[in-house]
This record gives sequence, structure tokens and C-alpha cells, in this order.
Amino acid sequence: MDIMQSSLEKHYEWQGKIEVISRCKVENREQLSHAYTPGVAQPCLEIEKNPELSYDLTRRANLVAVITDGTAVLGLGDIGPRAAMPVMEGKCALFKEFAGVDAFPICINSKDTEEIIRTIELISYSFGGINLEDISAPRCFEIEARLKEKLDIPVFHDDQHGTAVVASAAMINAAKVAEKNIADMTLVINGAGAAGCAIAKQFISLGIGDIIMVDLKGIICDGDEFTNPSHYEMARLTNKNKKKGGLAEALKGADAFIGVSKPNLVSQDMVRSMAEKPIIFAMANPTPEIMPDLAKEAGAFIVGTGRSDFPNQINNVVAFPGIFKGALSVRAKDINEEMKRAAAYAIAGSVAPEKLNADYILPDSFDKSVAQAVADAVADAAVKSGVARIK
Repeated sequence: MDIMQSSLEKHYEWQGKIEVISRCKVENREQLSHAYTPGVAQPCLEIEKNPELSYDLTRRANLVAVITDGTAVLGLGDIGPRAAMPVMEGKCALFKEFAGVDAFPICINSKDTEEIIRTIELISYSFGGINLEDISAPRCFEIEARLKEKLDIPVFHDDQHGTAVVASAAMINAAKVAEKNIADMTLVINGAGAAGCAIAKQFISLGIGDIIMVDLKGIICDGDEFTNPSHYEMARLTNKNKKKGGLAEALKGADAFIGVSKPNLVSQDMVRSMAEKPIIFAMANPTPEIMPDLAKEAGAFIVGTGRSDFPNQINNVVAFPGIFKGALSVRAKDINEEMKRAAAYAIAGSVAPEKLNADYILPDSFDKSVAQAVADAVADAAVKSGVARIK
């Protein structure tokens, strides 16, 4: 049966992928008095005196809000908050399944940046972290940045940073297999939206040699005029040699390509024009920028996609559950660059050296030990970088 139809039938069967389970028994009067009135008054009073106790006396320490406005849902675009709910529920299920983190979906019926920020600010005391999801660019940049300033809990836009972490983990291992030094590599990123910009910043953090970013109008270059404010920052940080042109010109002599754009934009001739042992991460879903067989035929040394039916699936599920688990474990106030970089190296390090090869650069998505390895690395980085409340 077609996966879309069978999934629809499963959703009718499940009627929701998550549920609330009580952690306490309420089967007699004593248990009722402990869980609710009159006994519950005492923890309320303790939290009133010391707000930090909300982490010890409630589930807040292990609870993440998965929040969207429904404007950029998977490959579906602006389908609205109600239609986004199945995706948000799915994300919550992954949090629980892979990291034991409780998560709750919240779909906001607004496209107003100020209204979304204020809504999240008002509900933030119920959660230990905020996972922003499927919010369109460029609004997503401002929403995340403003919330990071206002809130003292981690705010993480997974479409940006989760994608960037797992892509950089894949590149760390791909560079090893291809015997390339990241500091000497030129990376082309096609797609300068939320994910593309975050990937660029993550690779700059890793010490990449140079990045050339390409959007619908061509190569992003300092001195050009842009409609997206974030592109001015990207122009300053990338394209050291001020290369001009389109994707074909950008790829000439490049070591690696990351696509977060649209299907079939990369030709075999473009791959042939790249440096020796080119690395191709064609991550457009469901159809990548170039199909793996065509890329390999044109000389690509390593190919990754976002799909599960090809080797080297670049999937956020190896990143975000462990990142939040680690951040929550030390009550981090933020998820900063040090924590994201630690997560990338932890993911890369989860592939045993003897297993590392051109068709296996990332750990299996269902290897649940990865989340703990990431959590440990992220928690350690949070402590060292000064954003942890506890050790």
C-alpha cells in the first residue's frame, strides 16, 4: 500500500500519536489528597517562595513545547496550525521515543510575529525548553532571537539548528573518509532560507575554509542588495573571493555541496566540475537536488540525502532529542554554539571508525544510544560555557 494512504489510515486508527499519562496513582482518598487538594497546596507555596523549585516539584524539568504557526510545514508550506498538528504530534513522539523527553504540541493561530512571541513568553513557565518548528523565514529568525533574549530556558528552532548540527556531523565524517581537511574545504550551500543560513553559521563555527551561498537570484555576495535581512549577514560571512554567478559557477572547484532547496537543480556536469572526491548532500525532500545514482555516476565520492531509502540519510532525529535531553539535564538557560558544536562531534563520533565509509557517515536513526551520547556532550558543553544552572 502507498505509504501516504497507509499513514492516513494509521492516523485514523491512532486518533493522535501522543497522550498524557499520570505519573501518580489516584486510587484512594490518601492518594487524591497527595496529588490534589489539600496536599498540593504545599508544593505550590514552595514554588511561590523559590521559583526554581518548579523544576523539582513539577514535570517542567523534562517537558518541551513543540510550537508552530503552520507556515512552513515539511514540504507542504503554509497549511495552517490545525493541519500542522500531525507533524507536531510526530515530533513529540520522537522526543519521547528517542530521548525519554516529554513534549507537547502547541499550534498558534497567528502569523503576527509579536503575537507569537508574546504567546510563547506567556506560557513559558510551564516548560523546560521551547522547540520552534515549521515557522517560515525570515520571521523565524526574529522569533527565535527575541525569545532567546526574553526567556531563561532553551529556545531552539529545529529546522535551522537541528538540520545544521546533523549536516555538520555528516560533513565531519565525510571529510575523514574523503581525506579532506575541513579548514581547506569550499562548501556550496544552495538555499539561503532558515536551514541554509543556520548550516552556514554552523560550518563557520567548525572552521570551514569558505562557503558560497546560492539563492534563487544566484550567488550571495557582499555588496549586493537583498530583500531578506539575514542575507546581508550571510554575505559578510561567506564568499571570501566574491564569486558571482549561479549554482553552476558556485560549484566549479568546490569540495562539497549541501542542498536545502528544490528538486533536480544540480546537473551531472555541475558535479563533474567540482574538486576531487566531491561530497554531495542533496537534502531536498522528497526529491533531492540530484538523485544519488546520477551524482555517483558523475563522480560524487559521498552522497547523502534526507531520504531513508538511500545510504547516508541526514535526519534530524539523531540530533534534537539528545540536544534537548542534555540541555534539560543541566537546566541550561540556552542552547548555544558550543552545545551545538558538541552535538555535531558527538553524532559524528557515534560511528565506529571501523564502520565509517562512503555509504555510512552517520549513525543509524534508530540507534538510541546516540541520543545519550549527544546529551552527555551537550550537558558538558553547557556547563563549560556557563549556561547550566546545575551540574
